[in-house]
Amino acid sequence: MSSKSILRGSYRKHPKGSVLAGAPASSEVVNITLILRRRQSAPEAECISEPLSYKDFAELHGAGDDDILAVEEFASRHGFSVSRVDRGARSITISGPLSDLAAIFEAKLQMRQVGGRTLRTRAGHLRLPEELKDRVVAVLGFDQRPAARTYHRMRSSVPTSYTPLEVAKLYAFPQTKAPNQTIALIELGGGFQPADLENYWKQLGIANVPVTAVSVDGAQNAPTGDPNSADAEVVLDIEVAGAVAPGARIAVYFAPNTDQGFLDAINAAIHDTVRKPSVISISWGAAEPEWTPQSMNAFNAAFHDAALLGITVCAAAGDNGSSDGESDGKSHVDFPASSPWVLACGGTRLLSNKGQIQSETVWNDGTQGGATGGGVSAHFSKPSYQSKVPVPKPAGTANSTGRGVPDVAGVADPDTGYTILVDGQQSVIGGTSAVAPLWAGLIALFNAQLGKNAGWFHPTIYGTFAQHKTLRDITSGTNGMYKAGTGWDPCTGFGTPNGQAMLNLLKIFSK
Repeated sequence: MSSKSILRGSYRKHPKGSVLAGAPASSEVVNITLILRRRQSAPEAECISEPLSYKDFAELHGAGDDDILAVEEFASRHGFSVSRVDRGARSITISGPLSDLAAIFEAKLQMRQVGGRTLRTRAGHLRLPEELKDRVVAVLGFDQRPAARTYHRMRSSVPTSYTPLEVAKLYAFPQTKAPNQTIALIELGGGFQPADLENYWKQLGIANVPVTAVSVDGAQNAPTGDPNSADAEVVLDIEVAGAVAPGARIAVYFAPNTDQGFLDAINAAIHDTVRKPSVISISWGAAEPEWTPQSMNAFNAAFHDAALLGITVCAAAGDNGSSDGESDGKSHVDFPASSPWVLACGGTRLLSNKGQIQSETVWNDGTQGGATGGGVSAHFSKPSYQSKVPVPKPAGTANSTGRGVPDVAGVADPDTGYTILVDGQQSVIGGTSAVAPLWAGLIALFNAQLGKNAGWFHPTIYGTFAQHKTLRDITSGTNGMYKAGTGWDPCTGFGTPNGQAMLNLLKIFSK
């Protein structure tokens, strides 16, 4: 009988529609990431007041010395090497032959054809040796399937489109700059060409925006030259955030598109003591059923870390309506937007006249298939800040309550989308992936004007901002299962921003 314990939440199946393509190379040397428990439990939402320093955070909520030593001794005993230790992120990477690591964790691996690529995937549970039990909460790296997809939609030409500057004006963004602010963008493919960015800033008539590519797990800024590729996502994020937050720096964290790479990129941004981003934007995600619980919990803990450090995390709510692209006929929400520590950004259709909003409704293309994501989490319970809003009961889960998505919104309909320059081509792009960097840019402006980070400010959104109606309530439209209505709803949350009004309130209540 095995003395090993099942790693809770690690069960998964091989990808739907994939085809067996043989066995993995047993001698291949791979990196496996172990996520450790916290040294001590982190404070809940209502207890977060002032942000912690990186040093204090690592000492209070990083990995414990005993747990780190236990993993290092385990690795040495089995002939594995420890290639990276991040106390703050509670992450240890160990390296060794795939066959040996798979045997230790009882990972059942196959090579599978997935979307035209041959990838290593796993099925079943992972198991922990006795010395790692209760210390390790997630094991990532065996499975190479793509963890997320982009949430952008491109049009060659549309009758209505906006530059990011025009969108910022319609939403009354503060007419200020964001010096000494760094906006982090998480990217899982594609890249940008500096010449495109320089030309774009010139077209908009703004100063050049400093953009830095940060490599995570060997991934690089790798533009394909095809504007219909992930390049469009990367450039959309940069050009929206950079345009609406003049004076800010942009740091783009490139990582492999796996759950391991995705989390490593998020942790790299959160714990970056050089660039020190004050806000993180994520435009990649997948429906909750596509994730293992261990992965969602590990990501969620990282987002909790960001909140404790005073860093805001924005994420796209998805572009496939209330189903989030799943084919089971049920409603689903997108992760990481469904994390209660993340500002989930939904989408609208926006029409204007002479620089004023004429109409704004829920984004739903109908026959073209695109619509804002939104609904109720089947994994995360309803957080305290949503206690007074009518979040529907989640379906197909043991939870009696669920986290409602999204929190806020912005223009996302590609038919009223953003003019972007990517791979030398002028395009119009929409999707909720444009809304996450839009909000990230707005928050960078807040931070610069307040002289401190707004950080995790969900209670302010659901309290002060809702009471003072500083967000434009979107009351018309549907994303499939859900309809817009007065106040918060599972299509556009509390709505789209009045940036200056929000800043005015933040100034008052931050004194």
